[in-house]
Amino acid sequence: MPVPDKNTVFPLEHYHRLCFLKNIIKNPNIIVGDYTYYDDFESVENFEKNVKYHFDFVGDTLSIGKFCMIASDVKFIMNGANHLTNALSAYPFAIFGHGWEQAMEGKTYPHKGDIVIENDVWIGYNATIMAGVTIGNGAIIAANSTVVSNVEPYSIVGGNPAREIKKRFSEDVIQQLLAIQWWHWDIETITKNVQHLTGNDVSKLREHS
Repeated sequence: MPVPDKNTVFPLEHYHRLCFLKNIIKNPNIIVGDYTYYDDFESVENFEKNVKYHFDFVGDTLSIGKFCMIASDVKFIMNGANHLTNALSAYPFAIFGHGWEQAMEGKTYPHKGDIVIENDVWIGYNATIMAGVTIGNGAIIAANSTVVSNVEPYSIVGGNPAREIKKRFSEDVIQQLLAIQWWHWDIETITKNVQHLTGNDVSKLREHS
């Protein structure tokens, strides 16, 4: 049974603005699952440019699961962007040296944690995801949203700051999907179930889980 090749860079013939993202990532602190794609109006090379303030010495990671859909101009703001917020000044004196080197002695900049995007997540055009955020399985992030807090699985959020608009399914269906975890099936089983995955009867998936 033929299946799309997870290791190809450009899965759409003659179209080089959509890629299977894991195959172009060079930064070891960006981890991407199979079949997650990135679509960019200009060049897929913009993805890593849009992972902002991602400095090696900070050591934080951006982790993205399988089968995610990431639109053009989505930005991830990593911990290197953080300034002091509980000090009298937020200005980063120490980085400029010349007598200011000791400004951060005994202090550390805030570290909000890694960004974790789980599986089957759709992130719309020009959304911004802030450091420390986890976006749950099956969630949808509306275009132009700024996500500053965790997003529950199978919820739709939008706005600045992003707020939950609604859940995609009933709680019962959500719990069944989270138990099935179809994104971890082998690709042959997924291929046999693509008609069910694009439908809305979760019982059809249960038969194969």
